[in-house]
Amino acid sequence: MSVQRRNFLKNAGAAGLMSMVPEAVRTGAWAAGSDAPEKKEVKIGFIPLTDCSSVVMASVMEFDKKYGIKIVPSKEASWAAVRDKLVNGELDASHVLYGLIYGVQMGIGGPKRDMAILMNLNHNGQAFTLSRKLYEKGVKDGSSLSELIRKEKGEYTFAQTFPTGTHAMWIYYWLAANGIHPFQDVKAIVVPPPQMVANMRVGNMDGFCVGEPWNYRAIMDKIGFTANTTQDLWKDHPEKTLGCTAEFVEKYPNTARAMTAAIIDAGRWIDASLSNRQKTAEVVSDKSYVNCEKDVIVARMLGRYDNGIGKTWDDPNYMKFYNDGYVTYPYLSDGMWFMTQHRRWGLLKEDPDYLAVAKKVNRIDVYKQAAELTKTPLPKEPFRTAKLIDGVVWDAKSAKTYASSFKIKVA
Repeated sequence: MSVQRRNFLKNAGAAGLMSMVPEAVRTGAWAAGSDAPEKKEVKIGFIPLTDCSSVVMASVMEFDKKYGIKIVPSKEASWAAVRDKLVNGELDASHVLYGLIYGVQMGIGGPKRDMAILMNLNHNGQAFTLSRKLYEKGVKDGSSLSELIRKEKGEYTFAQTFPTGTHAMWIYYWLAANGIHPFQDVKAIVVPPPQMVANMRVGNMDGFCVGEPWNYRAIMDKIGFTANTTQDLWKDHPEKTLGCTAEFVEKYPNTARAMTAAIIDAGRWIDASLSNRQKTAEVVSDKSYVNCEKDVIVARMLGRYDNGIGKTWDDPNYMKFYNDGYVTYPYLSDGMWFMTQHRRWGLLKEDPDYLAVAKKVNRIDVYKQAAELTKTPLPKEPFRTAKLIDGVVWDAKSAKTYASSFKIKVA
C-alpha cells in the first residue's frame, strides 16, 4: 500500500469510512497502523434507570457500528455488582455513578483501584421522593420535613443507592440544606434503584433519592410524592458517567475512544427531538432494560412533571444527554465536587489533592479525541461553578475550604 493511501485511511479515522473500504485493504491498513479498536465487542453494564438511555441507544441504533465496535449492554442488579464487575474485568465499562468511580479510586466503599471516567452521560433527572405517610402528617417539602422531625421524635429512614454515589450525596446535601443531619437526625440505608418503590410500599423508608423512572413510579402507585428534583438542588448537575478501570483505557485506548464517540452520538440523537425521546422511552421500557411502562418513563423524559400532590409543571432542566455537547464533557470540577462531599461526610478522612485526583480519573484526553470524531464542541476550560439549593457557591479553586465550610457535616 502506498504511503499516500495509508495516510488517507489513517486521517479518515474509524468514523464512517471503513464500510467503504474493501475488506482486504481495511484489514491491512488497520494492522499496520492503529486507529482500529483493539476490542471489537465491548460489554457495558447498566442499571435499570432512564439515564442508561444513551448506552442502550448507542447499541440499538447502531451508533457503535460507525466506530468499528459492537456495544453489548449488560443489565446489572445493583451498583455494588457494577463496582465488582468493573474491578474484576467482567464488564469493560459501565453506566455508573460518578461518586462510585471516585470511591473506588480513593479506596472507600469497596476495593481500591485506579479508575477512569470517559464522559458524563447525563445532567439532571433524579428526585427526592417522600412517602404519602409523611404527606398525611403535613410534609410537602424539606422545611416541613425538618419541622416534623424536630416536633415528632422517631426513627426516620432515607434511602440512597450506593454509599459514595450521586444519590447518597444528593440526599445528604438536601437533608442538610434543610437543617437535617443525615446521620444524626435520621437513618440512611442503601437500596438498589428498582427496589426503591417496593421498599417504600412496605414501610421500610420515609424517603429516597434515586433516578427516574422510580420517583414517578412511586407517584403513579400513590405511595410517594416528589419534594424536589435534583435539578432544584443543582441545575445541570453531573450524574451518571461512562466509567471503566484505568487499566482498560491503557490496554484498549482506541476502544475507549470508540465507545465514548458512539455514546456521545447516541446522546446527541436523543436530545435532537421530542420524538427521539419518545422512541427512546419506548425502547428502554422493555424488560431487557428498565422494565417499566413507557408512560411512566416518558413524562419526565419530556420535562413534564407532576409532584403527586397537586403541582404540575414543564421543567426546562429535565434530563439531558447532550445539550450541544455541554452534558458529555467530564469537567474536572465535577469530580472534585464529589470528593469534597466524601470529605464532608467522613468517607475521606483527610483532604486529597482534589485537582490531581480529578486529572487522573477524568480522562479528558480520551474525551477530546471522541469529541473530534463526533464534532462535539469543547468548553473553554475544564471547570465550572454552580450555586446549589442552599445558596452556597461551588468553585473548584477553593475545594479544601469548601469541603470544611459546611455547618452540618461529619467531624
